[in-house]
Amino acid sequence: MFKVMIRDNMSPLAKEILEATGKIEVVADNDKSTSDPEVLAGLIADFDGLAVRSGSKVTAQVLEKAKKLKVIGRAGIGVDNIDQATATRLGIVVMNAPGGNTVTTAEHAISMMMSLARNIPQATSSLREGKWEKKKLTGVEITGKTLGIIGLGHIGKIVADRALGLKMKVMAADPYVSEEAARKMGVRLASLDDVLANSDFITLHVPRLKETANMINAQSIAKMKAGVRIINCARGEVVNLDDLCQAVSNGHVAGAALDVFPQEPPDPSWPLLQHPNIIFTPHLGASTGEAQVNVARMIAEQMSSYLLDGVISNAVNFPSVSMEEMDRLRPHLTLAEKMGSMMGQLVRSVHDITITYGGEVSTLSTKPVTHALLKGLLSVYTDNPINYVNARAIAAEKGIGLKETIDQSDNFSSLIKLKLEGSSESPDEIWGTIYEKKNPRLIRIGNVFLDAMPEGYMIVIENIDKPGVIGHIGTTLGRHNINIGRFQLGRRDDRAVCLVNIDTPADEAVLEEIRSLPILLSVRQVYLG
Repeated sequence: MFKVMIRDNMSPLAKEILEATGKIEVVADNDKSTSDPEVLAGLIADFDGLAVRSGSKVTAQVLEKAKKLKVIGRAGIGVDNIDQATATRLGIVVMNAPGGNTVTTAEHAISMMMSLARNIPQATSSLREGKWEKKKLTGVEITGKTLGIIGLGHIGKIVADRALGLKMKVMAADPYVSEEAARKMGVRLASLDDVLANSDFITLHVPRLKETANMINAQSIAKMKAGVRIINCARGEVVNLDDLCQAVSNGHVAGAALDVFPQEPPDPSWPLLQHPNIIFTPHLGASTGEAQVNVARMIAEQMSSYLLDGVISNAVNFPSVSMEEMDRLRPHLTLAEKMGSMMGQLVRSVHDITITYGGEVSTLSTKPVTHALLKGLLSVYTDNPINYVNARAIAAEKGIGLKETIDQSDNFSSLIKLKLEGSSESPDEIWGTIYEKKNPRLIRIGNVFLDAMPEGYMIVIENIDKPGVIGHIGTTLGRHNINIGRFQLGRRDDRAVCLVNIDTPADEAVLEEIRSLPILLSVRQVYLG
């Protein structure tokens, strides 16, 4: 008999599904005081499974005490409240329930747009004050208007579908979706500036990334047409609230609808909260009964399948293979994920890819290795969890074509090649291998062979092969007190590639100083964990 703890007021359906197996005992603990990691650590020892929402913090302290724990199920998509690294180290599968609340969040964005267009919250408040302000609260039609969607992922795709049904024109900006994929949705793919300049309504559906922080600010708002209306049901950090408030106050932005905030709950003293042309909801995007039932059902079914049958679904830290084969695959999974992450950080645009396997890895199940590579690549583009199960499907949704081949012509005991097809950017190819059955190495960047350890912060430099490069790099980093851990150099014809492992990250000013040498063709920093 397995024992599972369910927490955070999860839908009772999860308990029903698990208990219906007749082989799983369920304890539902909804006491908020036991969500404290120190308290939870004292309760977890006898449990084989743990099902949570966002309220419980599953920290290393909890996991170290969970000697029997085999699986953690997150009823939802975000797993920030779970220490995945520790769970992986301890052999605990972490699962989530992607897609269970996607429709709900998309519908909320459409609801916010409609409420914003017709001043519904303001009209409700006005009537409650005994007023009848028909003229003051005149709205706008959405039929025939242009909706600009920034971020055409799972939620943005559903928003587009609903908006098209409302007879709106839909355009979208997303650098990681191909024109063909957008066209199949009935959406015109455009640049971000084009979307900003031509949309009557703009809805945000982007992840929380360095590139998206404060993307809606005074400069981007100035590019929008006068009278635009902005909806944010994505991440609070995406919008600069002070700049938005100023733009609504001066009339350039006709109104805004916000479901998310940089700080939740927001500071009630913010002037923005008092503005009559801005409407709000308290992060209700995923808050429907249907969504909570959906994610509870998904996570209960996944957890029971794993505990009873060993089937791994929607795992964010394990591929779906036997533990015996996992021992042989693990070094290749690590290498592939780092290769994908490195390529994604160096070439941040959509391309078809070819993955070629040779040597020992080609005799194993390469599917999870491919998924590991895609996981590394796609994780650069989103803060939503990419796992070994959904990586291939998400790549397909983004219009990334994938080809896998076997080639035994190279003289390496094990070899993985990642090639970007049709790319004019450099590098378009990365090769990796495993030394001594456990140590990942990068052995080719572009057309240059070398021997590099893919770990931590690395500066990737492409240069004309002339004297002075190594000294310039070393002197510059030394001046800024950045220690070099390793320096790997490869050369071919008149070109060279340097991979520099550094102990601490270099800021943009340091990178610009390195770039000052005229023979340097590119200088970029990546982080490989």
